[in-house]
Amino acid sequence: MDLKMLKPESLMMSYGYKPELSEGAIKCPIFQTSTFVFKTAEEGKAFFEVAYGLREKEESEELGLIYSRLNNPDLEILENRLTLWDKAEDCAVFESGMSAITTVFLQFLNPGDLLLFSQPVYGGTSHFIEEILTRFGIHIIPFDAAMSKEDIIEKVERSGLSAKLAMIYAETPANPTNALIDLLMCKQIATQFSTPNKEVLFAVDNTYMGPIWQHPLAHGADLVLYSATKYIGGHSDVIAGACLGSKSLIQQVKGMRTFLGNMAGPWTGWLLMRSLETLKARMNIQEFNAKRVAEFLEDHPSVDKVFYLGNIENPRQKEIFKRQCEGTGAMVSFEIKGQESEAFKFLNSLKLIKLAVSLGSTESLAEHPASMTHAGVPLEERVKYGISEQLVRLSIGVENYEDLIWDIKQALDQVSVSTE
Repeated sequence: MDLKMLKPESLMMSYGYKPELSEGAIKCPIFQTSTFVFKTAEEGKAFFEVAYGLREKEESEELGLIYSRLNNPDLEILENRLTLWDKAEDCAVFESGMSAITTVFLQFLNPGDLLLFSQPVYGGTSHFIEEILTRFGIHIIPFDAAMSKEDIIEKVERSGLSAKLAMIYAETPANPTNALIDLLMCKQIATQFSTPNKEVLFAVDNTYMGPIWQHPLAHGADLVLYSATKYIGGHSDVIAGACLGSKSLIQQVKGMRTFLGNMAGPWTGWLLMRSLETLKARMNIQEFNAKRVAEFLEDHPSVDKVFYLGNIENPRQKEIFKRQCEGTGAMVSFEIKGQESEAFKFLNSLKLIKLAVSLGSTESLAEHPASMTHAGVPLEERVKYGISEQLVRLSIGVENYEDLIWDIKQALDQVSVSTE
């Protein structure tokens, strides 16, 4: 039978791995080696020809192991399994999410090109786009969830750089406000500015939704990116990134990865394979818990506004959610009544939820975006996109939801006492 007929969660324990090649071990061993022995010089030559793109791999030919900067069994099996969730042709895994993002930019953008990107984005991505890419002569134009397709097209055309547009990059839902970017709209814009000689690529950072709750490739994206540290890793014990798409695009991404040397190592690959086995179960619990936490926050007198995909009021945002999202996620942000001091008082009063950045892990985390993850974003941009000093971001974990609500309630009570 074709194993791909089975659901991804059924294949996460075994897909791409042959126990008979590893002494019958039921789990893939950690191949902690820098290099691999060739049986013959002819075999080594053949492996390098394929690895360096000197010829296409023959239909029955196995891609040979050469050197762990190029390939490693733990990495290859992990990449094969990750393709199943997004129904991608290929995948490249990196030692961090920023490695994946920056490698894509460096591979597909050249001096003089234009990058159209959504705001707000993760602070590290924002810094790389605005402070690093621009140093190499790459032009940038931001857009946001409130803009229509016509608004964005007009902005690009007014810049005089429409012929230079090379990539549209979107992060959706936005971190930390949960604002949704319309994937179909972005693809339509990319298509409009493409020519027979130059295709405008569309890349999406899907970290906030993980590979369960949204599938950008199905909505027109050419590349989907993850900080695999988050839901895919999900245990706060590994840093990693991933990029998925067509074989032709990922082959180019892997080529740049080889020369930048930012591939994931065997330990990272092994840890992520372990985590994939429980990915859907974890994310189901996290989504369930987040819904109840959001409901509690909606009714609390010390909370001004809740940003959660399950309570969208804006009609356009609601329509986008219904069309492209397959779940409400586990990220809940809210504005506490007061200013930074009240937000800090809340964060300092938490007992079960940990005060730490990152998201998508088994434990629930809380942070203050304006002074932490988005501290490097210019103040005017933070104000424009609602990253206020009273905004708190919660990443909901797998704890009992009643305990999470108890912790949030007692912390909010501390804030209420201090303001009376």
